[in-house]
Amino acid sequence: MLTKILSVTGKPGLYKLISTNKNMNVVESLADGKRIPVYMHEKIVALSDVSIYTNEGDTPLRDVLKAIKEKESGNKVSLGAKSSGKDYFNYLEEVLPNYNKESVYTSDVKKIISWYNILMENDIDLEEVVKEDETEDAEGEVSASEVDIKEEKEKVKEEETSEEGAEEDGQK
Repeated sequence: MLTKILSVTGKPGLYKLISTNKNMNVVESLADGKRIPVYMHEKIVALSDVSIYTNEGDTPLRDVLKAIKEKESGNKVSLGAKSSGKDYFNYLEEVLPNYNKESVYTSDVKKIISWYNILMENDIDLEEVVKEDETEDAEGEVSASEVDIKEEKEKVKEEETSEEGAEEDGQK
């Protein structure tokens, strides 16, 4: 589900992708349900593409959000806007102990917690994952050429399987 949840630079909150077009996307605010156009020159980031720097590499945001959900038992995080940076980092260390202290900033942690709270308010399922075998393009829709390629690969596999069966029958 996080592939359809977007952050739009310059706009507060999170948005759900409604439809895509050649020149723009239509998104719906999770806060108030208003639909707005987002043009291609605006920077859009799907939450599924976000990761957090750790000492061993990167950790996908999905994993961090799941850890927060587990810690909070599905409830909202109680850290407020007036909490100190130290409070935010202490919280992040509880859910992601190996985060890179030099690369993760207070604003990043605030944003993660804010996003988590928005997702919980809107009952967004963090567990739902798009099937691995479905390839999606940048707008999140399966293109016709990708479907054709997938179908062609399946046909080739079926033909190879039937040829192998025929060869085995001939050898017996």
